[in-house]
Amino acid sequence: MIVSILDQSPVLEGSSQAKALEESKKLALLGEELGYKRYWIAEHHDMKGLSCSSPEVMISYIGASTKKIRLGAGAVLLPHYKPYKVAETYHMLETLFPGRIDIGIGRAPGGSAEASMALSGNYLDNVKKFPDLLDELLHFLRNDFPEDHLYSSLKASPVPPSKPQPWLLGTNNKSALLAAEHKLPYVFGHFMSDADANECINTYKTNNTAKPYVILTVAVICGETTEEAEEMALSYWLWKEKMEKGEKLQGVPSIMKAKEYFSGRADKRSEGRENEKVIIGSPEEAGKKISELQQQVKADEIMVVTITPTYEMRSNSYKAIAKALL
Repeated sequence: MIVSILDQSPVLEGSSQAKALEESKKLALLGEELGYKRYWIAEHHDMKGLSCSSPEVMISYIGASTKKIRLGAGAVLLPHYKPYKVAETYHMLETLFPGRIDIGIGRAPGGSAEASMALSGNYLDNVKKFPDLLDELLHFLRNDFPEDHLYSSLKASPVPPSKPQPWLLGTNNKSALLAAEHKLPYVFGHFMSDADANECINTYKTNNTAKPYVILTVAVICGETTEEAEEMALSYWLWKEKMEKGEKLQGVPSIMKAKEYFSGRADKRSEGRENEKVIIGSPEEAGKKISELQQQVKADEIMVVTITPTYEMRSNSYKAIAKALL
């Protein structure tokens, strides 16, 4: 099975964003050692508990310390940026790390309305232009504007001998159709979507006249035992609950704090877990569930995102998944 890493670069309670970013580098190094295919880091803006606002900087930082693992953004939030600048940036990265650079392209805001305004002005207008922005970016990456186009002689320099690989990220049928239309490999965010993964992936494959390729991104918390994994997950539930409610958040809470918070709420804590789309369990359980999910949706690759109360637990979770699947 081909398995990769998506890192949201979470900050732990009582720690710092600087520590989170350093731990992200360590995770990429570990991923390379364990045989993960690629390491992508997410983009967020002034979101409490998440530290990476500039994936391209982290890719450069990590690329200098790794040799073979593919590196990318999950995702470049294109409505915030001019396609030409994005193409220049990722051409630069591909020039520095040839054959290793992915560009995951998305259209989520990645932060508050205020952050979106500060980044790009009218975000909603730019979202409407997303298909056109994607077209322009792909032309810059492929250097294939029509001869009569304003940008036909413009290069996104440096132009690398190999091309960075663009991917389209999404969570619904609309993104699946757009990926198919542009014959791009598609990444379905299973862990953050209410849409049916089978339906969206089938839409993509049915409408793609090129060779389709699908990554399924899954949230996984893997412990040495089921009980340990469930304890670790308490911190994730509390972190997620506070994030969704917009409450003050200092970082991913400890297991002790999560236990205190959920004390006497065991019935409520377990409500809706079937719909949370998080795989929790021992290495054997997690490996089996991931394999079953991959076979069910016919994904070509699995990308794992893991949030735990300590960085050591996160590393151990990825080690356990690698042992089970790689």
